[in-house]
Amino acid sequence: MADGRLADPLDEELEGEESAPRLRLSRRGIVVLSVLVAAVLGGLAWLVFYSPVLDVRDVAVQGTKDEKLTSDQVRDAVGGLAGGPLARVDLDEVRHRVEAIPRVAKAEVWRGWPHTLQVKVVQRTAAAAVKGEDGQFTQVDATGVSFATEAAPPDGVPVVELRLSQQAKDVSGVISRVQLVQGAVAVAAGLPPEIAKRAGSVLVHSYDDIELQLSGGATVRWGSPEQNDRKARVLQALMAQKGANFDVSAPEAPAVSG
Repeated sequence: MADGRLADPLDEELEGEESAPRLRLSRRGIVVLSVLVAAVLGGLAWLVFYSPVLDVRDVAVQGTKDEKLTSDQVRDAVGGLAGGPLARVDLDEVRHRVEAIPRVAKAEVWRGWPHTLQVKVVQRTAAAAVKGEDGQFTQVDATGVSFATEAAPPDGVPVVELRLSQQAKDVSGVISRVQLVQGAVAVAAGLPPEIAKRAGSVLVHSYDDIELQLSGGATVRWGSPEQNDRKARVLQALMAQKGANFDVSAPEAPAVSG
């Protein structure tokens, strides 16, 4: 070096790097590259959304646990929505169609790549069966939704039956039969499982006079469909005692007799 210092190899290497030519694309090159990227993305979009390569080939159904609701019924409800590319299936519309099936309480729908539409259903469970004037039994879930009518009630489900007093009939314009049934269903839905299994019937004499008939011949005077949770807890405690008649219509002053 002119100043008498020895050259530093590292300095020379850095100077070499700084002087190395950089790759620069011309405007034409940028345009060509952009066209190529757009072509690739467009091809992928066509492949996913429009070509038959990723078409729906199967609708997989989960949650159909008995013959009352079959996988084929769910597939029929989905219908033509499951045709064509999987990416273009309207999942919300599929869910709405499946949830329109009376026995379905809730549905989940998602894409199972590359060819499967996945549907999971939650079936309604009967909290009570309402006996109609024609002798048929309408199943109602805990939310009050009626979803099936059959010649016999499901096993282990309380049967709601209207045996209205004359007084209740006289005020039918104030408290309708529908309201009476809804109150009785609320009572049945609120029963603890061990009591619900024993409750063969829920008899409605009036809004304030609901009676449970238990297996073994015991009866429960429930009263109105109010304070159901409290009445259920009181009844559980009362049934530890021997008796044929239980009264929880006034839960603060329950009674056992017989």
